[in-house]
Amino acid sequence: MAHAYTPGLKVTERAVIRKTRRLPILGEVLVEQGQKVTPETIVARTKIPGNPNTVNVANALGLEPEDIEHFMMKKIGDQCKKDEVLALYKAFFGLFKHYARSPVEGVIEHISPVTGQVTLREPPIPVQVNAYLTGTVSEVLPREGVVVQTSGAFIQGIFGIGGETQGQVKMASTKADDILDADSITSADKGKILVGGSLITAAALRKANDLGVAGLVAGGIIDKDLVEFLGYDIGVAITGHEDINSTVIITEGFGQMRMADKTFSLLKDLSGWTASINGSTQIRAGVMRPEIIVPEFQPKHAAVAQGSLAEGMIPGTPIRVIREPYFGLLGEVVDLPPELQIIETEAHVRILRAKLADGRVVTIPRANVEIIEG
Repeated sequence: MAHAYTPGLKVTERAVIRKTRRLPILGEVLVEQGQKVTPETIVARTKIPGNPNTVNVANALGLEPEDIEHFMMKKIGDQCKKDEVLALYKAFFGLFKHYARSPVEGVIEHISPVTGQVTLREPPIPVQVNAYLTGTVSEVLPREGVVVQTSGAFIQGIFGIGGETQGQVKMASTKADDILDADSITSADKGKILVGGSLITAAALRKANDLGVAGLVAGGIIDKDLVEFLGYDIGVAITGHEDINSTVIITEGFGQMRMADKTFSLLKDLSGWTASINGSTQIRAGVMRPEIIVPEFQPKHAAVAQGSLAEGMIPGTPIRVIREPYFGLLGEVVDLPPELQIIETEAHVRILRAKLADGRVVTIPRANVEIIEG
């Protein structure tokens, strides 16, 4: 039997999750291996050097660059406040005075007799990394960070915006094809993660953001609504750094798309539990998916048999199509012909035949689908 492997979105009520929490530059790790942590636990910290600022002292004083050192009021390593005098030149027995002042608070880093410029370094910027999850420190990366491990429910989306946050999961829709509109959101939802069905409307995005809703999860979103909400087109950039209050996770794709029953059912089971979510998405090299993690979740159901992911795709494997013309549609593999076939672009590729949720059996390049992992 032909087998194929393709990356997939995980939707599972039981998973072992390991998250590396790393500083942008070397710093100090504050926890030990085996230590229990919560999302708010600061696991590592460092200081990023402040921005450099240059002041053209020679121009300000009307001097030659090589002469400025004689008129400096500060030397290398000295602290200075904003608008404090850095250099002073007196002319005509002190009747005329020329000043060079600091544009920022900082430290004198360099005085150049070649350019006549003084470089000031703004105060360092403190950076802290939290644990993001409730779990245990399974590994310490000296001076860099830690690996936090937990077990629980794990759901990946296909697209998201907004960074890491936590909140209690709340169902804002009763059916997987419901639309999450502004009327479904109230002030009581501040700090919650609201789960919709097939669509998040533009009005819902704005209201949730204004009320401080922690997160929104739904099957689909209209791309023009997203552009209107953000004020710009994301394109193919990495998301997750948007200046918004509500992280958004889309599970199926763009447009109105019914949330997969398996995903909607699991989210319903997670209602009332505290989740850690992250909307960061990178579609190209180094794929990064938005995620919903509920540590320590105890499933209501009996153990579910896990398929062997090592086998990859086999007939019956649930899949999602990730490119047009069937983008976002769900189905299952019917057949995996081993021979290369010619597609519309005249490329020779491996294909599969899949039965879509609406009953159609279609032929799709294997690169155009991803496994829905359970």
